[in-house]
Amino acid sequence: MSEVNVMTPEELQKALDENKDLNIIDVRENEEVAQGMIPTAQHIPLGNVPEEVNKLDPNKEYVMVCRSGRRSMNASEFLNEKGFQKVHNLEGGMLNWKGELVF
Repeated sequence: MSEVNVMTPEELQKALDENKDLNIIDVRENEEVAQGMIPTAQHIPLGNVPEEVNKLDPNKEYVMVCRSGRRSMNASEFLNEKGFQKVHNLEGGMLNWKGELVF
């Protein structure tokens, strides 16, 4: 199995500032997302990832996000197993995110 890439919050902020083409997927639950999400993030609760995976493009770059980085690591590993090559897990999750939030 291929290793999941890790992206730091600083690297993600830089990518957003540079309008890099990446897709952020927030796998937290609804009540967690209500406390704020990273701008441009798409919300897919972890439990829904298996049925939503065929709506995602395996050729695109994804950053998986949760509260602390554990659930998003599970989601990242799942996408890797499904053949996604460019998946990153946000290191430390939203606990380490210092950037802007959208509600």
